[in-house]
Parts: sequence; structure tokens; C-alpha cells
Amino acid sequence: MKLDWKSCVRIGIVAFLLYLCITYWPAFADLFHSLFQAATPLLLGCILAYAINILMTFYETHYFPRSANPALSKSRRPVCMAAAFLTLAALLFFIAKLVVPELVSCIKLLAGQVPAAINDLLAWLETKNIVPEDILASLETVDWGAKTQQIIGLLTSGVSSVVGAAVSVFSGAVTLLLALIFSIYLLLGKEKLGNQFHRLMLRYVTPGIYAKIRYLLSVLNDSFHKYIVGQCTEAVILGALCTIGMLVLNLPYATMTGAVIAFTALIPVAGAYIGAGVGAFMILTVSPAKAIIFLIFIVILQQLEGNLIYPRVVGSSLGLPAIWVLTAVTLGGGLMGIPGMLLCVPLAAALYRLVKEDVNRPQAKECVKV
Repeated sequence: MKLDWKSCVRIGIVAFLLYLCITYWPAFADLFHSLFQAATPLLLGCILAYAINILMTFYETHYFPRSANPALSKSRRPVCMAAAFLTLAALLFFIAKLVVPELVSCIKLLAGQVPAAINDLLAWLETKNIVPEDILASLETVDWGAKTQQIIGLLTSGVSSVVGAAVSVFSGAVTLLLALIFSIYLLLGKEKLGNQFHRLMLRYVTPGIYAKIRYLLSVLNDSFHKYIVGQCTEAVILGALCTIGMLVLNLPYATMTGAVIAFTALIPVAGAYIGAGVGAFMILTVSPAKAIIFLIFIVILQQLEGNLIYPRVVGSSLGLPAIWVLTAVTLGGGLMGIPGMLLCVPLAAALYRLVKEDVNRPQAKECVKV
């Protein structure tokens, strides 16, 4: 293969840049970290805009779709965008309204039961002669109620100081505000931005490469869209069924546990178990027997959801086998925690789809036959 002088120059530049990156990697790492921090509001704005765009598109398809009135056509975008933001805010407020009051009452109940539980434990240890009597005598003289209140007070003051410090951080508020403003600009001008991207690609990229880029972006968009819509729908159904079942079984903290399970169900594979663990701990503070009943109910509900509800609501929309879902969740959680779990599943679905279509191409089949 004959190389022209332009290709040689490009290879030389790439090799020189690679050498600089390897030699001065700490400086480049600091530069990338600074750039990432500076671009954090823009990245958050893109994520928020993508999520809001799903709701906004839904509202736009139902906001006088057949009307030829110019005023309605001009108002469609701002009205639907405002409705999407209000829907998200109302949902977050509703979840907080359900969870926070019952969580506070659970903490108060737990604080009231700790002294009695410790006294019962000391009495049991005394009957079994496990702990020396002098140690038990010193432990029995302790006012566990006062100690518990002191611990709760310290925890409360610590949490309050942390929350107050987090809220008072000016940079965090500015970041959220910039992300919100940037997402609004993206949503208002998404068609114009798409047209600009189309013109840039046609100008600087060959048609073949541009077609591949468009297809890659369409696969990523399809995977993320199906994942968000499917998981949200499944989470709402699962949370509603959990709340109804707990009310029928007369279990405590039904609304709070249902909201927690619905929220954690957005995390694939591990989400429902996290919510079940939180709910079981809350119910355990009231009655251990009811906590066991709750766990049995959750196991039955998970089987019903996995075998009947999920296939019908979400189905195989992602097209990703269960083993790769577990792999994506494990790797994503290990790298970036819960955000990594949420991000890696649709990315893995898109990669699986691309590899599957590439393997099943006619050229690939002919090579296998040969």
C-alpha cells in the first residue's frame, strides 16, 4: 500500500501526540479532570434534556396534533416542555411526601425500642451466664434511654450539618441552575442543533462514515429510550402492586415501602432487592413476624413480575440476554456505582445489537461457510 505525504503527516502527528500523552500523563490527567469538572453542568444538562425530551415528545403528540391554528403550533413546544418539567417535579415531590414522614416516624420508633431491646438482651445474657456478673452489673446501671437519645441527637445534628453544608454550597446550586438552563436551550432548539450536526457531518465526513455514525446514534438512542420507558413503566406497576399488597396484608409502612421499591426498581437486577431490604428493615422495627411475611410477599411478587408483568410491559425490547445484563450491572456498579448500573445496561444492549447485526451480515455468513 502506497502512502502519500498527507497520510505520513497524520501518522506522525498521532504518534507525537501519543508520545506526549504517555510522557506527560499526570498533566494530561489533571487537564482532563479540570475540563470534566468545567463541563459537568453541560453534561448534566444533556442528561436532563434527554430524559425530559421523552415526556415532552409524548405531550407534543397529544397537544392538538391535528390543529392548524398558528398560535397552538407556536405554543406546542414551550407548553409541552413546561408540562414535562412539572411532571418530573411533581413526581419527585410525591415520592418525598410518601417517604420522608414515615422514615422519620420509623427512626423515632426505633429510638424508643432500643432501650427495651438492650435490657431484654442483658436479661437473657444474665440467665445464660455468658457474660461475667460484674460486667452485667455495670451495664445494667447505664441509662440506655438517655444514651440512645444522645446518639440520635448526635446523628441528627451530624446529618443536619451535612445537609446544611450541602445545600449552602454555592457551586452546587450554580451547577444545577446551569444544567437546567442548558437543558431548556437544548429542548427548544433540538431541531436546529440536529440540522447543524447534519451539515457539519456532510461537510467534514465522508458519506459512508456519516451513515455509520447516524446508525450508531440511532441504535444508542433506541436502546436508551426503550430502557428508560420500560424501566419506568415497570417500576410504577411494581410499586403500585407492592403498596396494594401490603395494605391488604395489613403491613406497616406500605406507601413508603412501595415508593422505595418503585424507585429502586429503576436499577436493573439489584434494584428490587435493595428496596426489599430497606422495607424489611423498616417493618422489622414494628414486628419481626410481619417482616418475614413481607419478605415472602416480595418473593412472590418478584416471581409474578418477572414471569408475567415484565415480559408484557417491557418484553425483550432491549434484546439483551440476562447474563449480559448481570455483567453490565456488575461492571457498571464497580466502576461508577448506581449511575454506572443505569448507564451500562443500555450501552451493553446497544453494543450487543451492533455486534449481533455485524455477525449476522451476509458477508460474515459466507466467510463462516467457507
